[in-house]
Amino acid sequence: MLHLHHSCLCFRSWLPAMLAVLLSLAPSASSDISASRPNILLLMADDLGIGDIGCYGNNTMRTPNIDRLAEDGVKLTQHISAASLCTPSRAAFLTGRYPVRSGMVSSIGYRVLQWTGASGGPPTNETTFAKILKEKGYATGLIGKWHLGLNCESASDHCHHPLHHGFDHFYGMPFSLMGDCARWELSEKRVNLEQKLNFLFQVLALVALTLVAGKLTHLIPVSWMPVIWSALSAVLLLASSYFVGALIVHADCFLMRNHTITEQPMCFQRTTPLILQEVASFLKRNKHGPFLLFVSFLHVHIPLITMENFLGKSLHGLYGDNVEEMDWMVGRILDTLDVEGLSNSTLIYFTSDHGGSLENQLGNTQYGGWNGIYKGGKGMGGWEGGIRVPGIFRWPGVLPAGRVIGEPTSLMDVFPTVVRLAGSEVPQDRVIDGQDLLPLLLGTAQHSDHEFLMHYCERFLHAARWHQRDRGTMWKVHFVTPVFQPEGAGACYGRKVCPCFGEKVVHHDPPLLFDLSRDPSETHILTPASEPVFYQVMERVQQAVWEHQRTLSPVPLQLDRLGNIWRPWLQPCCGPFPLCWCLREDDPQ
Repeated sequence: MLHLHHSCLCFRSWLPAMLAVLLSLAPSASSDISASRPNILLLMADDLGIGDIGCYGNNTMRTPNIDRLAEDGVKLTQHISAASLCTPSRAAFLTGRYPVRSGMVSSIGYRVLQWTGASGGPPTNETTFAKILKEKGYATGLIGKWHLGLNCESASDHCHHPLHHGFDHFYGMPFSLMGDCARWELSEKRVNLEQKLNFLFQVLALVALTLVAGKLTHLIPVSWMPVIWSALSAVLLLASSYFVGALIVHADCFLMRNHTITEQPMCFQRTTPLILQEVASFLKRNKHGPFLLFVSFLHVHIPLITMENFLGKSLHGLYGDNVEEMDWMVGRILDTLDVEGLSNSTLIYFTSDHGGSLENQLGNTQYGGWNGIYKGGKGMGGWEGGIRVPGIFRWPGVLPAGRVIGEPTSLMDVFPTVVRLAGSEVPQDRVIDGQDLLPLLLGTAQHSDHEFLMHYCERFLHAARWHQRDRGTMWKVHFVTPVFQPEGAGACYGRKVCPCFGEKVVHHDPPLLFDLSRDPSETHILTPASEPVFYQVMERVQQAVWEHQRTLSPVPLQLDRLGNIWRPWLQPCCGPFPLCWCLREDDPQ
């Protein structure tokens, strides 16, 4: 494991240090922070559970580099994702808005973008923090996972590409790493598609055989043409079921540099070194700043691609190996900051897009994350385990080292925070749900500006929380919860994720009430008999929900069927379709 040596870089550190002194003398000096225009480095893990990290209570997983960030910075213990799955969570993170506002949700069970060759993605009128910072003179880069769409009308229009949403530079996956990329038994869509194609093959084969038998026995007066067509269709379906796995690997599992495909399909053992090389290159090119770099890790999503020197080293199998490799990557990135003299002029943020997946399990082996004491996990719209994530900020000399904040905060808060740091203002022509975190991080404010937070599952509101500041109480109200399977389990085993609607959810009347201040694990349901202010809490939360819903406007849902099906003419391909194969860059140094 690589250890960090943080050197003293006096020349570049005098400004943040002086600002810290000013802040200690006069709280009003916090308004001067934006004048420093720090570099901004955002690190986001994929599917990481809050309980997977040492600084959040895990004493069996080795994460020294992430832990060092918390020791040297500020740790948020009630940091909430706006959604419990990748696509909507990341849309909210980049725009500072609940994904239901931008339409980056579904109403029919398509929880995330299903294909690179689908047309869904952030509308052009949505503004990301990258776009605002770019306008303020920041070099902006995204390295790693995107998963927010690519094309609209052709395979090369790139209407949803990161470079059309404020980033100067992109290197990574326009889609997402999946179990299907390595043809895992834990499959997102391959197994389901194979089963459907095989079923249709059997139906058409039976039809063909029936027509042949009827034709030969003169029981069915039919020409040979329907027989031939049904037989050919059956053969085509059989071939499709055989090749669908390869289609997915080539269609979704590839790397791009800006607008050019560089590796299709991906060579997984090259990926981590390539990502690290790209990060180092960006930091060196832009070390005179200011820059915004969003490192969106492919870790720790299945299939848990891990380099050989980390395999078998953790106490938690392949998943633990992958977490520890990601921590090593964080250490390498921090080392590059040190070497380039950027540590003290760079605000670093570390988080996960949502909680760990409990359903990623084969037999007795768990391939998903641990969400600590919190109930539920990935895909569960309201339970804490799906939405409570790590949140760590470090800015040496400005943010107090070792500070722990238990106030409610959101991934959406990064938007107004970095926009303010860049010396700009949040858009005034739309609702921004995030709140500026700087006063809370600096200690000039004691409470978060979030009185209420809403928790969606697709477009359906499943829960809401109320921070009753005068009592120091965090109330949580659940309107809808998924039915765990099997009964008594803590997840929806046998499914990829829990559903948001239908027969497998329960609508609660009255809603479930928890006091997270005393019961963060959501194990003790409060009732009118056990909680004297039950009805007052319900009335206040319901009023807040109505007020929130009045701010919503109808928008097209980008993840519904029309925007979320594979369209061959939208499929990116580095050769003539379907011959999508290329390797255009050398091995990493």
